[in-house]
Amino acid sequence: MTIETPTAKEKPAYTGRFAPSPSGLLHFGSLVAALASYLDARSQNGTWLVRMEDIDPPREQPGAADQILKSLEAYGLHWDGQVLYQSQRTDAYRHIINDLQTRGYVYPCTCTRRELQGYGGLYPGICRNKSDNTTTPHSLRVKCSQDIIEFQDLIQGAIHYALPDLGDFIIQRKDGLFAYQLAVCADDADQGITHIVRGYDLLNATPWQIYLLSLLDTAIPVYAHFPVITLENGDKLSKQNHAAEIPLDQPEQQLIKALQALGQKPDTALEGSSVAEILEWGTEHWQIDNVANQPSVSLLSLRK
Repeated sequence: MTIETPTAKEKPAYTGRFAPSPSGLLHFGSLVAALASYLDARSQNGTWLVRMEDIDPPREQPGAADQILKSLEAYGLHWDGQVLYQSQRTDAYRHIINDLQTRGYVYPCTCTRRELQGYGGLYPGICRNKSDNTTTPHSLRVKCSQDIIEFQDLIQGAIHYALPDLGDFIIQRKDGLFAYQLAVCADDADQGITHIVRGYDLLNATPWQIYLLSLLDTAIPVYAHFPVITLENGDKLSKQNHAAEIPLDQPEQQLIKALQALGQKPDTALEGSSVAEILEWGTEHWQIDNVANQPSVSLLSLRK
């Protein structure tokens, strides 16, 4: 399966999105993600949406969703329309699962983590051809085709993955919660997302999502995966690593540093500028070609 970028005549109006999870507050890596998607949308006079990925209650931090929105506002990253909350989309997700099951693309999987140890994260298809294993707790997996997924990433260049090398993926967990792969594709389809600008750590999930979007008969977005921010030891700056929340009282300095992380070389004259002025400069000078086509950028390299 080869994914071709639409020609200029075929291109729909630009719609991008930022989709944080309320499992924690926004840290610097989150700011880089929000800023990248925001600037790419605004530089093309596009729509920029915010979606709250609140489908995993056990991992969510009370009050985090509201605080994330406050942080975006403090940094001048104002979104279009209403915020979409995935927790309010259960009917849509169930409808998709029922449709995929009817069409034979989904099967129940009773495998435990212990049973899958030693396979290097690749699901070996143990439950793929079992006739009936729904009487015990089970997840639901999508049966992948033998296709090779190819697409042109705006930052990382030509990308290709063989679906059999990735294995069948879960769209509903054993505990009944909907999985990320399902929710993200369902929402991208319903919101008409045309461009997805996000971190390199999600690059290897893209083939699954392209495949699932094709099953939903949805146009494939344009993808761009920028380098994630890493700590001095090479670990990704993340909520799991207890990354500090971005300060709400000094957004200007953080925005300039985020521009640097995205390879935009902000003008020294921006020192002392307002949030609005920094974002205006960023929008006017945004060049996605200047973003490094590498997996990560060290936080240490951004310190002055």
